[in-house]
Order: sequence, then structure tokens, then C-alpha cells
Amino acid sequence: MMSFYESYSQSKGLNFEKAFSSVSTTSIFNSLKENNLEINQLISLLSPQAEDCLEQMAQRAQAISKSQFGKTIQLYAPFYLSNYCDNACLYCGFNLNSNIQRRKLTLKEVEAEAQFISAEGLKQVLILTGESRTESPVSYIQDCVALLKKYFTSVSIEVYPLSEQEYAQLVMQGVDGLTIYQEVYDEQLYAQMHPSGAKKDYKFRLAAPERGARARLRHISIGALLGLGDWRKEVFFLGLHAKYLQDNFPEVEIGVGLPRIRPLGHGSAVDGFRPISQVTDRNIVQMILALRIFLPRLNITISTRENAEFRENLIPLGITRMSAGSVTNVGGYTLYKEKNEHSAQFEIQDKRSVSQIKTLLEKKGYQPVFKDWLDL
Repeated sequence: MMSFYESYSQSKGLNFEKAFSSVSTTSIFNSLKENNLEINQLISLLSPQAEDCLEQMAQRAQAISKSQFGKTIQLYAPFYLSNYCDNACLYCGFNLNSNIQRRKLTLKEVEAEAQFISAEGLKQVLILTGESRTESPVSYIQDCVALLKKYFTSVSIEVYPLSEQEYAQLVMQGVDGLTIYQEVYDEQLYAQMHPSGAKKDYKFRLAAPERGARARLRHISIGALLGLGDWRKEVFFLGLHAKYLQDNFPEVEIGVGLPRIRPLGHGSAVDGFRPISQVTDRNIVQMILALRIFLPRLNITISTRENAEFRENLIPLGITRMSAGSVTNVGGYTLYKEKNEHSAQFEIQDKRSVSQIKTLLEKKGYQPVFKDWLDL
């Protein structure tokens, strides 16, 4: 089986300017009539010309979302175990050069946080660590998962890239999902954004979803950090990556996240770091519609980096999953809730509680899903 890096390498030389300029309104409308789209049709839906067709795209995306997922939204909570990191990612609040309070939860503290989250009704958690194998070894993650399985039916991980054997060990312990973002698909820009640390290894990170799928994880989510590379190119490669995973691992639920770097005070992670490539609200809408139409079965998550009103407006366009009552610092639910130490990975814009998100969804005619499967 060809690796995704090989597939990416075949397309990275694409002349996007020429490809986008050749798109016609007719080709866009033709794409909206078909069920199994080709790569060139994804280009049409991401093109500048498609900005004038967002209403028609929205109607098609809503119909697809309803047929594939009904009117349901899965709810989960991010759960930060540690913020130690060995990487120097220029855009991240956890990078090793950040002057923040470093913490790693003890198992007793993990249980205290778990009890609080579980009491809110959530049954799905995404556990996160900074990317430090020394401070957060796989053995530590395993111990945390063993404890968390007492409280949650679904435990996913967002940690440093692992080997296939390590993913398999965590699956045996009870992990069923993986989130790992490539951050930026542009290989040269990737090297600039990651000047030191293990994360410099572009290929190893890119292949992590494949290793996770072979280890029999139930669902895998990938993503690009919007605001680094040109968003049209980045979302094209994100769609290409998601399609590769769906085609080669049909038993795995594939999803994407679309986090956007925001100016300081609006979801920013690092003081002084500004988006390299501008991404507007309208751009976010277009990419969600394009991905939904291109890959009907794709799970799409919208980040709490976005404000409450914008998140609400995006729900009907193809969103299937969202966090609620989120915090992005270690122990932020109960242990260090009142301490303002600027130690979060990024700044949250939608700070509504689980009950508030539940009420919102029900008012909009959606069913909030707290538990999405049964372990028989």
C-alpha cells in the first residue's frame, strides 16, 4: 500500500494557481450534483470562484450531513494531563521556550478532574499532553487511561506520535481514538515552524494516523492549523489525507479539525506570534462545506478557539463534533481553576458550560450525543 507521504509527494507540485484559475461556475455546480467526487472537484469547491456559490454549497452540505449523521452532535471534553514539551513550535503556548508553569497531574489529580467532567454528563474525553516522552511516557498515559476508563466510555489521545506497537498497547488499555494534527502540510514551512525537537520529523508525524489505524483505533482525527500555510492548499491536502485514510482503512471513522490561529485576545496561543496566512470567517465556512461535500462520511470538529456565535452558526453546515465546558490548561477543571497563570495551550473563546451547549443544541433541533457507542 502506498503511504500517504508518497501520495502527498505526487500532488505537492501541483500548480494551484493554474488549477484554481481554470475553475468555472459550471464545474462547481456539477460537483454539487454528484455523490462520489474526484480530487479535481475538491479543488473546484475550494477555489476563489466558489466563494460566490456558498449558498448552493450550504444547501448541499446540509442535506449530506442530515443523511449521514442525522441531527446529532457528539460532545466531548479535552483533558490536559501535562504541559511539558520538548519541541519549540513557534505558534504553541506549550513550546519549551514558553515561560509558563509546567505541571503533570498525579493519578489522584487525574481522578479528581475525571470525577468533575463525568459529573457534567460527558462520557467522551480527549486526553492531551505536551510532546515530551520523558515527562509523559507511554507508561504514564497507560496508567491514566486505566483510571479514566472507570468514568468514560470513550478515551481518545492527542499526544506525541507513537509507534504502531505503542498505539496497540494503548488500544489494549482502552484507548479508542487518536487526534493528531500535521499542523501544516507544506513541508518547507513545516520545517520553519518546528526548529527543534522530535516534531521536526515531518514524515514520522504524517504517518502517525496510518500507524494508529493499523493498531485498530476506532476513530482518528487529523487537521491543519489554519493561519500557517495558504488555507486553500492546506485544506486540499487535509482532504486528500482524509480520503486516503477512508479509502485504505474503511473500518476506521475519520475526522478532521479546523483550528485557526487567532490574534492575541481572540484565541491566540503565543504572545507575539501572528498568523502568516489570513483566514476569514467566510473562508472557514467554505472549507467546511467543501470537505462535507467531498467526503460525506467525514466527522468535522470545530474548535473553541472560535467564538460562541460563530460556532453556533457553523453547526448546520456539517459539524458533527464539538467540545463543551472546555479548558486548555493542566488541571483546569477543578485543581487550578481559579489560578490565572497563562499556562493554557491556547485561549478559549467559547467558554460555555456543558449544560449551556446541551441547551443550545436542543433549541436548534439537534440531539447532543454524550455516548456514541456501546461496549458489548
